[in-house]
Amino acid sequence: MMRFLIRLRNENLEFKVPYNHLYYLQGLIYRRIQHMNPGLSLSLHKPKTPKLFTFSLFMTKERHRINGNSEYFIGRKDAFFYFSTAVPEIAEAFIGGLLQEPEVQLWGERFYVETVKALPEPVSFNGRKYSTLSPIAVTTLKPQFGKLKRYDLGPDEPKFYENLRENLKGKYLLIYGKKPPEDFKIEVLNVKPKRFEVKPGIFQRAWHMVFKAYGDDELIRAGYLVGFGEKNSLGFGMVKVDKSKKGGGKNRKRKSKEA
Repeated sequence: MMRFLIRLRNENLEFKVPYNHLYYLQGLIYRRIQHMNPGLSLSLHKPKTPKLFTFSLFMTKERHRINGNSEYFIGRKDAFFYFSTAVPEIAEAFIGGLLQEPEVQLWGERFYVETVKALPEPVSFNGRKYSTLSPIAVTTLKPQFGKLKRYDLGPDEPKFYENLRENLKGKYLLIYGKKPPEDFKIEVLNVKPKRFEVKPGIFQRAWHMVFKAYGDDELIRAGYLVGFGEKNSLGFGMVKVDKSKKGGGKNRKRKSKEA
């Protein structure tokens, strides 16, 4: 079991949560790993090193918007987020660090780790319906003014599915150490765009999605463990098996796409 539900309790009944909070959670993960395993932390900070972990958005049982405020919302009662990895060493360091030092400082708010629950893995992955716990980011490079510039792809572009598949195959190779299968496609049921500030002045367009995944079970499992798409260690691409009968969301539906 390398997927965890982390429940937090705030010292107050109400607390602020910035909409752009992913880098705060990423900082918490790296700090706890560094505390427990400095060598692992150092290796994870190396550029272009696959991280093989992901995490969800920060969630609360109750929340409400503040009129005219686009920076944060007010959360009430319990708060929680999910963490998943394919590397036992990463799970041991992060979860061990949380339990050893349960007081958590995030964006000026003080939380306490109340429970950490290991979640069972689904029995199968092919043909299941998934919904995002954090939006999926897929990028490419396009020439602009004589230079290659990063471009955020969307589900209405065929390149989105091509890059999604190739990225997933790379993760499969790292996790299982063998040639990845080609058998993978998704059927997008609902999609909603999101835009996050991942670093000061740097934004990422990504997509909340409900989709069905078809293909090799281990290949889909790789996405389930460490996230679909790119920038998973920044908090993108985490999904859960959607057990609801509804498609979810109000946005456009799309046909099956090879991915």
